[in-house]
Amino acid sequence: MKTIARIAIIGAAAAAAAASAALPASAANTGQTAPVFVQTDDPSGNTVVAYHRAADGTLTRTAVYPTGGLGGVAAGSVVDHLTSQGSLAYDRSSGLLYAVNAGSDTITVFAVHGDRLQRTQIISTGGSFPNSIAARGGLVYVLNGLKGGSIQGFTRVGDRLVRVPGWKRGLGLSENGGTPAEVAFTPDGSKLVVTTRGNADSVEVFSVGLLGPAAKPVVYTKAGSAPFGFTFDARGHLVVTESGLNDVATFAIARDGRLTRLDEVATGQAATCWVVRNGDHVYASNAGSANLSRYKVGGTGSLTALGETATDAGTVDAAVSSDGRDLYVQTGANGVVDEFRTSADGSLTRIGSVTVPGAVGGEGIAAA
Repeated sequence: MKTIARIAIIGAAAAAAAASAALPASAANTGQTAPVFVQTDDPSGNTVVAYHRAADGTLTRTAVYPTGGLGGVAAGSVVDHLTSQGSLAYDRSSGLLYAVNAGSDTITVFAVHGDRLQRTQIISTGGSFPNSIAARGGLVYVLNGLKGGSIQGFTRVGDRLVRVPGWKRGLGLSENGGTPAEVAFTPDGSKLVVTTRGNADSVEVFSVGLLGPAAKPVVYTKAGSAPFGFTFDARGHLVVTESGLNDVATFAIARDGRLTRLDEVATGQAATCWVVRNGDHVYASNAGSANLSRYKVGGTGSLTALGETATDAGTVDAAVSSDGRDLYVQTGANGVVDEFRTSADGSLTRIGSVTVPGAVGGEGIAAA
């Protein structure tokens, strides 16, 4: 049976790769437009709002697309209904956008045509309260936040996903405070990283092979750290916001998944939870201080603090345009996206803002 299952999975992966190559050019962003997509996470009906990005970085709304599912509101959340990072994922290689519907326990798949979206599928996540999603090539993994937490894997066939039951791994978190915040692939695609906070306070690393994730992750813990959002620097070091300590920390990831702490710098701000990278700089969102903390990451994972940049209230998830020129950050208090032009020294210049309809408390932003 194991041999049959392996053959089936390999066949599915091969089909996904072939289907990916066969996708029409119109299904992907062609570079003629530069869209930014924002998820509202509205519990009465989740939507993705599409914006055209002008040459000066400012945004103009083009359309609102229902996901066909419901947003969710985590217990105790105020400006961040999903209490997570990465709930909206754009896979440039396939031209697909993935949105989680936390209130419906589903994923919506959209084909991206410039700044227009075409909904192709709604599929169950196989768990409860999905709040983060990761895509790489023909593979997609979703993070389910409740009922102990889990990751669930899918293979992509064309513009649709196929859930693989054997690619589900429980996180074993307590319902009384253990909450996962993000799932993402390492830059080489060999591992999945998951952050959990509350009674777990762990960074969990799953090796990924032909048969899906390893049965058990390699776990790094630090009491009280509450690791939340993360990204990777240009050299593959893991960069994590630790919301319990209000700091940013860097780690080396060994081949076997073990983490070695390289540096940590306190932000001096409140509710440091989200982080995004642009070149050698990272920007941490401080939801309780209404600002971004800016850092330069050195070759050995060292962090140099560069100061703060003010935002609207409730600074949450952020995204950087693929050309590195612009940074966009959701601010959940009033459902606003703030627009910034980036500089080579890591500084940010505010160029405007847009109010996203129905997005108070919303999380999930992706920039092409």
